Amino acid sequence: MSRIADKFAQLQGRGEKALVTFVTAGDPDLATTEQVVLELERAGADLIELGVPFSDPMADGPTIQLSSERALASGTTLPAILELVARLRQRTQIPIVLMGYFNPIFAYGAERFAYDAAQAGVDALLVVDLPPEEAAELKGATDSCGLDLIFLLTPTSDGSRVESVSRLGSGFIYYVSVTGVTGARTEVADTLAARVTEVRGALDLPMVVGFGISTPEQAGQVAKDADGVVIGSALVKYFEKYQGAELLKELGGFVSALKQGVLEASKK
Repeated sequence: MSRIADKFAQLQGRGEKALVTFVTAGDPDLATTEQVVLELERAGADLIELGVPFSDPMADGPTIQLSSERALASGTTLPAILELVARLRQRTQIPIVLMGYFNPIFAYGAERFAYDAAQAGVDALLVVDLPPEEAAELKGATDSCGLDLIFLLTPTSDGSRVESVSRLGSGFIYYVSVTGVTGARTEVADTLAARVTEVRGALDLPMVVGFGISTPEQAGQVAKDADGVVIGSALVKYFEKYQGAELLKELGGFVSALKQGVLEASKK
Protein backbone atom coordinates (compact mmCIF):
# COMPACT_ATOMS: atom_id res chain seq x y z
CA MET A 1 0.00 0.00 0.00
CA SER A 2 1.30 3.47 -0.91
CA ARG A 3 1.92 6.11 1.75
CA ILE A 4 -1.09 8.06 0.47
CA ALA A 5 -3.46 5.06 0.49
CA ASP A 6 -2.16 4.07 3.90
CA LYS A 7 -2.71 7.57 5.28
CA PHE A 8 -6.31 7.76 4.07
CA ALA A 9 -6.97 4.26 5.43
CA GLN A 10 -5.60 5.31 8.83
CA LEU A 11 -7.73 8.45 8.87
CA GLN A 12 -10.84 6.60 7.78
CA GLY A 13 -10.28 4.05 10.52
CA ARG A 14 -10.28 6.89 13.07
CA GLY A 15 -13.25 8.61 11.46
CA GLU A 16 -11.10 11.62 10.51
CA LYS A 17 -10.58 13.76 7.42
CA ALA A 18 -7.23 14.73 5.91
CA LEU A 19 -5.51 18.09 6.26
CA VAL A 20 -3.35 18.67 3.18
CA THR A 21 -0.97 21.62 3.33
CA PHE A 22 0.68 23.31 0.35
CA VAL A 23 3.90 25.30 0.35
CA THR A 24 6.18 26.27 -2.52
CA ALA A 25 9.47 24.40 -2.48
CA GLY A 26 12.36 26.84 -2.18
CA ASP A 27 10.42 29.76 -0.71
CA PRO A 28 12.49 31.50 0.52
CA ASP A 29 15.07 28.68 0.15
CA LEU A 30 15.16 24.89 0.27
CA ALA A 31 16.72 24.74 3.75
CA THR A 32 13.69 26.61 5.09
CA THR A 33 11.32 24.32 3.17
CA GLU A 34 12.88 21.30 4.87
CA GLN A 35 12.23 22.80 8.30
CA VAL A 36 8.73 23.90 7.28
CA VAL A 37 7.67 20.42 6.14
CA LEU A 38 8.69 18.94 9.48
CA GLU A 39 6.87 21.69 11.35
CA LEU A 40 3.71 21.22 9.28
CA GLU A 41 3.69 17.53 10.14
CA ARG A 42 4.31 18.25 13.82
CA ALA A 43 1.41 20.70 13.84
CA GLY A 44 -1.05 18.21 12.36
CA ALA A 45 -0.75 18.10 8.57
CA ASP A 46 -1.54 14.66 7.14
CA LEU A 47 -0.14 15.16 3.63
CA ILE A 48 2.25 17.70 2.13
CA GLU A 49 1.98 19.29 -1.30
CA LEU A 50 5.25 20.82 -2.43
CA GLY A 51 4.73 23.34 -5.19
CA VAL A 52 7.32 23.23 -7.98
CA PRO A 53 8.07 26.87 -8.82
CA PHE A 54 7.43 27.84 -12.43
CA SER A 55 7.84 31.09 -14.31
CA ASP A 56 4.29 31.03 -15.74
CA PRO A 57 1.96 29.61 -13.05
CA MET A 58 -1.29 30.27 -14.90
CA ALA A 59 -3.57 28.54 -12.37
CA ASP A 60 -2.20 30.47 -9.41
CA GLY A 61 -3.21 33.79 -7.94
CA PRO A 62 -0.83 36.54 -6.79
CA THR A 63 0.15 34.92 -3.48
CA ILE A 64 1.50 31.71 -4.98
CA GLN A 65 2.87 33.51 -8.05
CA LEU A 66 5.03 35.65 -5.76
CA SER A 67 6.03 32.55 -3.83
CA SER A 68 7.23 30.94 -7.06
CA GLU A 69 9.19 34.07 -7.92
CA ARG A 70 10.92 34.02 -4.54
CA ALA A 71 11.77 30.33 -4.94
CA LEU A 72 13.15 30.76 -8.45
CA ALA A 73 15.18 33.78 -7.33
CA SER A 74 16.82 31.62 -4.66
CA GLY A 75 17.96 29.17 -7.34
CA THR A 76 15.40 26.39 -6.77
CA THR A 77 15.45 23.70 -9.45
CA LEU A 78 13.62 20.42 -9.98
CA PRO A 79 16.70 18.27 -9.23
CA ALA A 80 17.27 20.28 -6.04
CA ILE A 81 13.66 19.66 -4.96
CA LEU A 82 14.17 15.92 -5.40
CA GLU A 83 17.31 16.16 -3.26
CA LEU A 84 15.22 17.95 -0.64
CA VAL A 85 12.65 15.14 -0.62
CA ALA A 86 15.42 12.55 -0.27
CA ARG A 87 16.73 14.41 2.79
CA LEU A 88 13.24 14.63 4.26
CA ARG A 89 12.78 10.88 3.85
CA GLN A 90 15.54 10.39 6.40
CA ARG A 91 13.34 12.17 8.96
CA THR A 92 9.70 11.67 8.00
CA GLN A 93 7.36 9.32 6.15
CA ILE A 94 4.56 11.84 5.64
CA PRO A 95 3.08 11.53 2.11
CA ILE A 96 4.61 14.12 -0.25
CA VAL A 97 2.97 15.26 -3.49
CA LEU A 98 4.82 17.40 -6.02
CA MET A 99 2.36 19.87 -7.52
CA GLY A 100 3.20 21.98 -10.53
CA TYR A 101 3.14 22.38 -14.29
CA PHE A 102 4.16 20.02 -17.07
CA ASN A 103 6.85 22.16 -18.70
CA PRO A 104 9.59 21.47 -16.11
CA ILE A 105 8.76 17.74 -16.21
CA PHE A 106 8.85 17.73 -20.01
CA ALA A 107 12.22 19.46 -19.98
CA TYR A 108 13.54 16.94 -17.46
CA GLY A 109 12.09 13.97 -19.38
CA ALA A 110 8.88 12.38 -18.11
CA GLU A 111 10.22 8.85 -17.72
CA ARG A 112 13.47 9.92 -16.09
CA PHE A 113 11.67 12.34 -13.80
CA ALA A 114 9.15 9.75 -12.61
CA TYR A 115 11.98 7.35 -11.82
CA ASP A 116 14.08 9.96 -10.02
CA ALA A 117 11.06 11.26 -8.08
CA ALA A 118 10.16 7.76 -6.90
CA GLN A 119 13.76 7.08 -5.89
CA ALA A 120 13.83 10.32 -3.90
CA GLY A 121 10.70 9.35 -1.97
CA VAL A 122 8.00 11.39 -3.72
CA ASP A 123 4.60 9.71 -3.46
CA ALA A 124 2.59 11.43 -6.19
CA LEU A 125 2.57 14.04 -8.92
CA LEU A 126 -0.21 16.56 -9.51
CA VAL A 127 0.30 18.36 -12.82
CA VAL A 128 -2.10 21.28 -12.98
CA ASP A 129 -2.07 21.76 -16.76
CA LEU A 130 -2.10 18.09 -17.79
CA PRO A 131 -5.64 16.75 -18.26
CA PRO A 132 -6.18 12.98 -18.26
CA GLU A 133 -6.63 12.75 -22.03
CA GLU A 134 -3.10 14.13 -22.51
CA ALA A 135 -1.41 12.27 -19.67
CA ALA A 136 -0.72 8.87 -21.23
CA GLU A 137 3.06 9.27 -21.41
CA LEU A 138 3.43 10.53 -17.85
CA LYS A 139 0.93 8.01 -16.49
CA GLY A 140 2.86 5.16 -18.07
CA ALA A 141 6.01 6.45 -16.40
CA THR A 142 4.42 6.98 -12.98
CA ASP A 143 2.66 3.61 -13.05
CA SER A 144 5.94 1.83 -13.79
CA CYS A 145 7.61 3.58 -10.84
CA GLY A 146 4.79 3.18 -8.33
CA LEU A 147 3.98 6.89 -8.20
CA ASP A 148 0.40 8.10 -7.87
CA LEU A 149 -0.81 10.52 -10.54
CA ILE A 150 -3.45 12.89 -9.20
CA PHE A 151 -5.96 14.71 -11.42
CA LEU A 152 -8.13 17.75 -10.89
CA LEU A 153 -11.89 18.16 -11.08
CA THR A 154 -13.66 21.53 -11.09
CA PRO A 155 -17.22 22.82 -10.68
CA THR A 156 -17.56 22.69 -14.48
CA SER A 157 -16.37 19.06 -14.89
CA ASP A 158 -19.03 16.97 -16.62
CA GLY A 159 -19.81 13.31 -16.08
CA SER A 160 -17.34 12.06 -18.67
CA ARG A 161 -14.49 14.00 -17.05
CA VAL A 162 -15.44 12.69 -13.61
CA GLU A 163 -15.41 9.15 -15.02
CA SER A 164 -12.03 9.51 -16.75
CA VAL A 165 -10.40 11.10 -13.71
CA SER A 166 -11.77 8.36 -11.48
CA ARG A 167 -10.52 5.67 -13.85
CA LEU A 168 -7.06 7.07 -14.59
CA GLY A 169 -6.19 8.84 -11.34
CA SER A 170 -4.62 7.33 -8.25
CA GLY A 171 -3.88 8.45 -4.71
CA PHE A 172 -6.75 10.90 -4.42
CA ILE A 173 -8.79 13.29 -6.54
CA TYR A 174 -8.29 17.03 -6.09
CA TYR A 175 -11.55 18.97 -6.42
CA VAL A 176 -11.08 22.67 -7.16
CA SER A 177 -13.78 24.42 -5.14
CA VAL A 178 -14.04 27.53 -7.32
CA THR A 179 -13.59 28.53 -10.92
CA GLY A 180 -10.54 30.76 -11.30
CA VAL A 181 -7.07 30.85 -9.80
CA THR A 182 -5.77 29.95 -6.37
CA GLY A 183 -6.20 32.40 -3.51
CA ALA A 184 -7.92 32.74 -0.17
CA ARG A 185 -11.64 33.55 -0.23
CA THR A 186 -13.76 35.09 2.50
CA GLU A 187 -16.42 32.37 2.39
CA VAL A 188 -17.19 28.95 0.96
CA ALA A 189 -19.65 28.80 -1.95
CA ASP A 190 -23.19 27.82 -0.94
CA THR A 191 -23.31 25.20 -3.69
CA LEU A 192 -20.05 23.47 -2.72
CA ALA A 193 -21.41 20.91 -0.25
CA ALA A 194 -24.01 19.52 -2.65
CA ARG A 195 -21.54 19.37 -5.55
CA VAL A 196 -18.84 17.71 -3.45
CA THR A 197 -21.31 15.10 -2.23
CA GLU A 198 -22.48 14.44 -5.80
CA VAL A 199 -18.99 14.08 -7.29
CA ARG A 200 -17.57 12.16 -4.37
CA GLY A 201 -20.31 9.57 -4.77
CA ALA A 202 -19.11 8.83 -8.31
CA LEU A 203 -15.45 8.27 -7.32
CA ASP A 204 -13.57 5.23 -6.10
CA LEU A 205 -10.75 7.37 -4.68
CA PRO A 206 -10.70 9.81 -1.75
CA MET A 207 -11.55 13.37 -2.77
CA VAL A 208 -9.92 16.43 -1.24
CA VAL A 209 -11.10 19.97 -1.83
CA GLY A 210 -8.85 22.97 -2.31
CA PHE A 211 -8.61 26.55 -3.63
CA GLY A 212 -9.94 29.37 -1.50
CA ILE A 213 -10.08 27.65 1.91
CA SER A 214 -8.38 29.97 4.36
CA THR A 215 -9.66 29.56 7.93
CA PRO A 216 -10.16 26.71 10.43
CA GLU A 217 -13.91 27.29 10.18
CA GLN A 218 -13.90 26.97 6.41
CA ALA A 219 -11.67 23.89 6.62
CA GLY A 220 -14.13 22.26 8.98
CA GLN A 221 -17.10 23.25 6.84
CA VAL A 222 -15.59 21.63 3.74
CA ALA A 223 -14.26 18.58 5.60
CA LYS A 224 -17.79 17.57 6.57
CA ASP A 225 -18.51 16.59 2.96
CA ALA A 226 -15.06 15.74 1.55
CA ASP A 227 -12.32 13.29 2.51
CA GLY A 228 -9.90 16.13 3.12
CA VAL A 229 -9.13 19.80 2.59
CA VAL A 230 -6.16 21.56 1.02
CA ILE A 231 -4.82 24.83 2.42
CA GLY A 232 -2.42 26.69 0.16
CA SER A 233 -2.51 30.45 -0.31
CA ALA A 234 -3.49 31.08 3.31
CA LEU A 235 -0.29 29.29 4.37
CA VAL A 236 1.92 30.82 1.69
CA LYS A 237 0.98 34.32 2.90
CA TYR A 238 2.95 33.66 6.08
CA PHE A 239 6.13 33.57 4.00
CA GLU A 240 5.54 37.21 3.08
CA LYS A 241 5.44 38.27 6.74
CA TYR A 242 7.81 36.04 8.70
CA GLN A 243 11.21 34.41 8.55
CA GLY A 244 13.21 31.83 10.47
CA ALA A 245 11.96 30.65 13.85
CA GLU A 246 9.08 33.14 13.79
CA LEU A 247 7.86 31.70 10.48
CA LEU A 248 7.89 28.17 11.89
CA LYS A 249 6.05 29.27 15.03
CA GLU A 250 3.32 31.14 13.14
CA LEU A 251 2.86 28.37 10.58
CA GLY A 252 2.68 25.76 13.32
CA GLY A 253 0.03 27.67 15.23
CA PHE A 254 -2.10 28.18 12.14
CA VAL A 255 -1.86 24.55 11.03
CA SER A 256 -2.75 23.34 14.52
CA ALA A 257 -5.89 25.49 14.38
CA LEU A 258 -6.73 24.17 10.91
CA LYS A 259 -6.31 20.60 12.10
CA GLN A 260 -8.60 21.27 15.04
CA GLY A 261 -11.24 22.62 12.67
CA VAL A 262 -11.00 19.49 10.53
CA LEU A 263 -11.14 17.20 13.59
CA GLU A 264 -14.22 18.92 14.95
CA ALA A 265 -15.97 18.53 11.61
CA SER A 266 -15.02 14.85 11.50
CA LYS A 267 -16.91 14.25 14.74
CA LYS A 268 -20.18 15.70 13.44
